[in-house]
Amino acid sequence: MKYITIILYLFMTIHTNAQETIYDINIKSIDGKNINLNIYKGKYILFVNVASKCGFTSQYKELESLHKTYNDKLIVIGVPCNQFGGQEPGDNNEIIEFCEKNYGVSFLLTEKIKVKGDEKHPLYQWLCSKSKNGKVNSSVKWNFQKYLVDTNGELINYFYSITNPLSDKITKHIR
Repeated sequence: MKYITIILYLFMTIHTNAQETIYDINIKSIDGKNINLNIYKGKYILFVNVASKCGFTSQYKELESLHKTYNDKLIVIGVPCNQFGGQEPGDNNEIIEFCEKNYGVSFLLTEKIKVKGDEKHPLYQWLCSKSKNGKVNSSVKWNFQKYLVDTNGELINYFYSITNPLSDKITKHIR
C-alpha cells in the first residue's frame, strides 16, 4: 500500500507540474486548416495580432519583409483580431484578399480570434500569462502587438505596436 501511495503521489506531482508549451496549442489557419505549431520547432515564431483598418496596418509590409529575409529561421504568424476599434471587420476571404492585394502577404495568417477578455484564445492565454509562458504577464494593448518565441518554444519578449517589425529589438534575436 505504501508503494501505491508513493507512485500516486509521484504521478500527481508530475502530471500537475507539466506545463503546456506553445507547441501544444491548437489554432486554425485563415482557410480553416489546423496549424501544427510543432513543425516550427527549431525556428523563431513571431505572433502579431493584425487588422486591416488600423494606423499600423502598413506594418504588413515590414512583416512580409521580415518573413522573406529570415524565412529559414523565422515563421511570421499574423493573427486577425477585431477587438480594437473594430479595425478588422472583414471575413476570412476579405482579409486574405486585402493582405495579398495591398501588401503581397505570403506569411501565415490564422483564423480571426480574440486576444483579450473572457473569450481569449488559448494561444494568447499562453502568450500573456507568466504561469503558462514562464516569462512574463502581459496584455495586448492594440493591433500589431508582437510576441517573439525562440527556437525552443520559449517566449523571448513582447513588443508594442509602435515597434517596427524590422526593429533591432526583434531582429537581434533572429540574426
